[in-house]
Amino acid sequence: MAADGVALVTGASRGLGAVIARRLAADGWAVAVNYHSDVEGAQRVVADIREAGGTAEAFGADVTDEAATTELVAQVAARLGPVKALVLNATGPQPAIAVEDVSWDDHLDQLRFFVKSPTLLVQAALPGMKALGGGRVIQIGSDIVDRLVPGMSAYVAAKAAQFGLTRSWSRELGPHGITVNLVAPGWIPVERHAGAAQDELDVYRSEVPLRRMGTPDDIAATVSFVASDAAAFITGERITVNGGHS
Repeated sequence: MAADGVALVTGASRGLGAVIARRLAADGWAVAVNYHSDVEGAQRVVADIREAGGTAEAFGADVTDEAATTELVAQVAARLGPVKALVLNATGPQPAIAVEDVSWDDHLDQLRFFVKSPTLLVQAALPGMKALGGGRVIQIGSDIVDRLVPGMSAYVAAKAAQFGLTRSWSRELGPHGITVNLVAPGWIPVERHAGAAQDELDVYRSEVPLRRMGTPDDIAATVSFVASDAAAFITGERITVNGGHS
């Protein structure tokens, strides 16, 4: 996919999404920086991209809401052009909950971000991608599906379902020239991990064969590849980026 189209990155006001947005803009994509409540963060990302010579605009929307996702994709198309690459990065709180305490609502909280939101966004972007003759759907998953951290069953289940969607959609959308892949990071410290204890970081790092923590740039580089022409014949895959941890 030549980097001459529009990429929509959800949850891009901070964390992995912000770094992914900057990287795609550097690759030549016009980037729609989606945010929910952090308008200042989104504006900073847009400013950074423009200062570097790229094209970007900020778009506020709750990507778990049906009407909001439809309007979001329509606004992006009107202001930048039809979405050619859809990076599904938005997430919410990920609390640890023991199996004896986990509720159906706890499951729904995770499914809302990793099943409902991707479904709504793909449905909204699909007509534009078909009209373009192809596109990229890139989900941001997690290696937790392999590591199976205790107390995270709702999150693990939703992330596993997210990969199921990836595989199913890749077969269904392939005839339209649309690839669907999932990038699965390990623990990549970002703003939400500011309170992580140093000994916790040290223990995790010691378990990683490459003996370092991953960085947001590691994830952005993988997304950049999957969005590019170099990955034109790759679809339905989960690319794990965790230094060999799993």
